[in-house]
Amino acid sequence: MEINVSNLKVRFASPAGEVEVVKGVSFRLGEEKLGIVGESGSGKSLTARSILKLLPIQARVSADTLTFDGIDIQRADEAQMRQIRGKRAGLIMQDPKYSLNPVMSVGAQIAETWRAHRGGGRKESLEATLNLLDQVKIRDPRRVAAAYPTELSGGMGQRVMIAMMLAPDPEMLIADEPTSALDVSVQADILRLLEGLVAERGMALLLISHDLPLVSRFCDRVLVMYGGRVVEELKASELTQARHPYTRGLLECMPSLARPQARLKTLERSVAWSE
Repeated sequence: MEINVSNLKVRFASPAGEVEVVKGVSFRLGEEKLGIVGESGSGKSLTARSILKLLPIQARVSADTLTFDGIDIQRADEAQMRQIRGKRAGLIMQDPKYSLNPVMSVGAQIAETWRAHRGGGRKESLEATLNLLDQVKIRDPRRVAAAYPTELSGGMGQRVMIAMMLAPDPEMLIADEPTSALDVSVQADILRLLEGLVAERGMALLLISHDLPLVSRFCDRVLVMYGGRVVEELKASELTQARHPYTRGLLECMPSLARPQARLKTLERSVAWSE
């Protein structure tokens, strides 16, 4: 499986005319962990959602190439996209409080996803649900399956979201800020879980994050986005050696216990970075 994106552009209409918010993004993704970092509004989520055609109807998307395992996403109809979304590519949302259905038990939601993509009856889908909850390290799967989202902690809800995305046995996961709503200790647990699942299943992972140290430890490669453009691409292990002034600015703005400063540096921007 390979995703190929070349010269991707996303535009929205505005009273002042059309605004381009993703400006010629290009990358390839195979069986690896690719991180996309940058400030809010830099185009990270829009870029990822373009792969699944999950942008608002007002969005105008164009690209020289936008393919998922050879399938032309720009020309794919809704029936073709349903064979990709969920079934071959899962999307883990930022906060389970707003992504899970509050009036359905979490077990019913996972089972519904299983049946939609893999068929089977009620008994089979229940067994699959309990197995999936066990895979994401939930200690009492039967009890949690009967619970509602509002009865779960943030970390438990995120594990349920991951289990739901794994139900169709996808080849790729897009994780959009999957740990931003969690405390530090739970963040580490979720990332270890994702890393193990990606390795065991041989999946590709696209991780969107604001957390540069996290991405440098967790991913294989990193794309740094600013103003709708990729301003730098490098190995995740070499992120601290980045050369672009924007990436350097992000790194220098972070507080450090090893090198405490009376006043943190501020990021000085250049119009040229987004042109």
